[in-house]
Amino acid sequence: MRGVFITLEGADGCGKTTQATLVAAALEARGREVVRLREPGGTPISEKVRALLLDPANAEMVPECELLLYEASRAQLVRQVIEPALERGACVLCDRYYDSTFAYQAGGRGLDETLVRQSNVLGSCGRVPDRTLVLDLDPALGFARATAGGVDRMEAEGLAFQERVRNAYLRLASEEPSRVRLVDASGKKEEVTARVLAALDDLWGE
Repeated sequence: MRGVFITLEGADGCGKTTQATLVAAALEARGREVVRLREPGGTPISEKVRALLLDPANAEMVPECELLLYEASRAQLVRQVIEPALERGACVLCDRYYDSTFAYQAGGRGLDETLVRQSNVLGSCGRVPDRTLVLDLDPALGFARATAGGVDRMEAEGLAFQERVRNAYLRLASEEPSRVRLVDASGKKEEVTARVLAALDDLWGE
């Protein structure tokens, strides 16, 4: 079986982590090796970068520094984990990838889009997902979920920031419909999982 690279995206509180768990279990039940990852993170170096990025104490971090840290974490993950897994035929399921950087740093922060896209090429080492699923949920509902137990540095930016992030994701889905698919993230988690799996059906060559 060939390796397949799937990424889950969406604004904070959309249910990505829950769906990653359920989808991984469903794919494993079909006999696939699943390598489940998160961004930023997934390697010892990348997890240290994650801690820097999400720590509310680092409120003075400027957008350009933030962008470069995300890309550095991603490059390490791609070379150390993602590429070897794909080469041996695994299904890589990643909770966030470079589309998050476009949505948050270009859409949310307002950094130059061309600059962010170029940075994403470097940070991803040119590795493009086979399918990206954007779990789409009303930003107000997602934000309420995400912040119920406190906020990290990104969540502290507030609801208007999350709305800009969602709009950026909607743009990506319209620009790259063959790769980026919107999935309704409302309703019961099992219903969302069924939608996610349906949006992946054409990827399997078995």
